[in-house]
Amino acid sequence: MKIPSLNTLYGLTIVCAVLGGIQIARGFRGATNWILGIVVGLLVFAFLLWAASGRSLNLAGLLATTLLDSVPITLAALSGILSERGGVVNIAIEGMMLIGAFVAVIVASTTHILWLAVIIAVLAGALMALLHGWLSITFKVNQIISGTVINIFATGLTSYLSNKYLQVYQWLNDPGTYRAIPIPGLSSIPFFGGVLFNHNFYIYAMFTLLFLLQFALFYTKWGLRVRAVGEHPKAADTLGINVIRTRYMCVLLSGMMAGFAGSYLTLGSVGRFDQVMTAGRGFIGLAAMIFGNWTPFGSFGAGLLFGFAESLASRLGILGLPIASQFLLMAPYIATMIVLAGVIGRSQAPAADGIPYEKE
Repeated sequence: MKIPSLNTLYGLTIVCAVLGGIQIARGFRGATNWILGIVVGLLVFAFLLWAASGRSLNLAGLLATTLLDSVPITLAALSGILSERGGVVNIAIEGMMLIGAFVAVIVASTTHILWLAVIIAVLAGALMALLHGWLSITFKVNQIISGTVINIFATGLTSYLSNKYLQVYQWLNDPGTYRAIPIPGLSSIPFFGGVLFNHNFYIYAMFTLLFLLQFALFYTKWGLRVRAVGEHPKAADTLGINVIRTRYMCVLLSGMMAGFAGSYLTLGSVGRFDQVMTAGRGFIGLAAMIFGNWTPFGSFGAGLLFGFAESLASRLGILGLPIASQFLLMAPYIATMIVLAGVIGRSQAPAADGIPYEKE
């Protein structure tokens, strides 16, 4: 399908100008983040039109890659939501993902049982989360410092073990990957079938977790208690909710989600472990969480945006644009900074997020 580049660019410019004028005149109130996301998406699409002008670009392939690239970011965002809804800041997601990725590749390479590797990666993430909870909840260490310590520890440990063993014994770094599972009937739908319904188990698990977490947080007693602890722990304690236990539970679930996200990088994507292979996705996941206003589906939308930026960078490199590859590699991080600059002061974190609880 051919798209008239020039006319489309004019149309996108008019739409962005109208949305900008409305924002200046009266604002979009609660829909500001969504409108910002739409505008950023339109700007990226406009750039894509310019880049692909006179060339051929597989749009379905780009969207499928976008979904794949959004998986670790979305899972990292869900990890952050689980922790911060309970009142504990978890910037150690990056390190937990790294540990999960490393453990998964070792277990899968030695046992050739992928599902066992996923379980061990989840447990490894929970172990790192337990350390984070022990420091920040029990001993009330500054939660940012605690998370930073875990990130540094995970980076150093996995880099050392990778140099020491994985690069020497290559069979330890050959885990295999999950194969795509086409959904009968749906995967044969023109265009959208290949984009949405022909992926490995991680993509389907991500959608399942999205719905489960959305329902659990906002439609169950458990979710109400978690949100109460994150918003007003003293009031929750007065009503008989064990604040400390609830926060530990939230942090452990956050670590398990991060470990699962890390296992995707090795078992669902590249099929090997590389040093610091998370490449900041844990932090980008936190940005997606903030942009999504601490909600699962909002974070998924932000994850798609960042995943699109990452996918776009690789596709533009293939098109052979006269742009240095270093600038293309910066695209996901530039998108992160632009989005965060736009949502600062607009998104509202849980009121007790990052504040240690002192039982009176």
